[in-house]
Amino acid sequence: MARPIDWRGENDLRGYDAGGTVKPTFVLGRIAGVQVGVHWSILVIFMLIALGLAEGRLPDAYPGRSWPVYWLVGLLAAALFFASLLAHELAHAVVARRNKVPVDDIVLWLLGGVARLRSEASTPAAELRIAGVGPLVSLALGVGFALAGWLIGTAAGPGLASEALMWLAVINLLLALFNSVPAAPLDGGRLLRALLWWRTGDRARATAGAAAAGRGFGWFLLLFGMLLFARGDVVGGLWLVMIAWFLIAAATAEGQQAQLRAVLAGVPVRHVMTPSPVTVPAGLIIAALLADPRYRYRHSAFPVIGDDGRTPVGLLTLSAAGRVAEGQREVTRVREVMVPRSDVTVVGPDDQLAEVLPQMPAGGGQRALVVDESGDLVGLVASSDISRTVAWLMTAPAEGRPHSGDPGDVQ
Repeated sequence: MARPIDWRGENDLRGYDAGGTVKPTFVLGRIAGVQVGVHWSILVIFMLIALGLAEGRLPDAYPGRSWPVYWLVGLLAAALFFASLLAHELAHAVVARRNKVPVDDIVLWLLGGVARLRSEASTPAAELRIAGVGPLVSLALGVGFALAGWLIGTAAGPGLASEALMWLAVINLLLALFNSVPAAPLDGGRLLRALLWWRTGDRARATAGAAAAGRGFGWFLLLFGMLLFARGDVVGGLWLVMIAWFLIAAATAEGQQAQLRAVLAGVPVRHVMTPSPVTVPAGLIIAALLADPRYRYRHSAFPVIGDDGRTPVGLLTLSAAGRVAEGQREVTRVREVMVPRSDVTVVGPDDQLAEVLPQMPAGGGQRALVVDESGDLVGLVASSDISRTVAWLMTAPAEGRPHSGDPGDVQ
């Protein structure tokens, strides 16, 4: 599953968690131009799968082999399972990029995989393509593993290899089926949102509908998990309850995101930004920066300006400057510790704020640089600016709210 990051950093199942962005413990590298990382929690599920196969399913189906053989096949099957999850997420990422939706990275974690998209699809058709490719890949993998298992079983006779391949076939088919349930944040919820968006023309209403379906499905799984737990299936019940809680939290977050987009509809960036912000020269040494009163009291991050004095080249946070060792502050310049422009959101003053929010990752300090048509810096948007604007719009009467053509300021 794949879902764009909103300004609060919310995530969803195999794409996001409810509490914050899933960050990789270590990075494996890049595949198809997308960075792939692994969270430490993946080791828990990996070992549980290998254990279940090596000490349960495989010995029960084909007794009499030595335990190293069972464990070798179990470990290989677990590795192929997570390779299948990676293929699912890579499909989302590749199709998203082809539809001009930037992709931050992919992270494998406790509940599967994370494909983090920088923004949302621009049309229902693009949403349909991005969401639908994941279950299709899982379905194709399921069919492929089943065919491979059948061929090996036919050629060499039934054995551990064919059993493991059939397990992989079943688990991928189940993943395709589960992910196709029309409930956010599952891929089926994305498909439902694309359909509602196409029929109503209102993306916010479509998101709210998919989120409501997600909450309903989550509560169903929660009750079913509690029933399993009460009947003695402790592991299965707890697993379903955990997934259900996750679905409910992620779907609720999506509903809140839809409400936020509705509130901010028609509000341009210029109404929210801090105009003519205090800037930092890229060549300034860190010691001079920390000693200058202009950079001490009001703000925690500053746009970094290049040699021409107008074009922003990055963003510097005081926390990053403060992490420079005292002995290095006299020889370290701002450009060496700043967040480069390529990693910071850059928008125009007339861009719609609702469209800008998903583009503001936490890595850039949850801030966006605002530049005019010539590329000169004209403002800065921080999460505090957005929060203040949302609070104002939630309390202001509808007729008093600004629109994209209004010259007024809502700061």
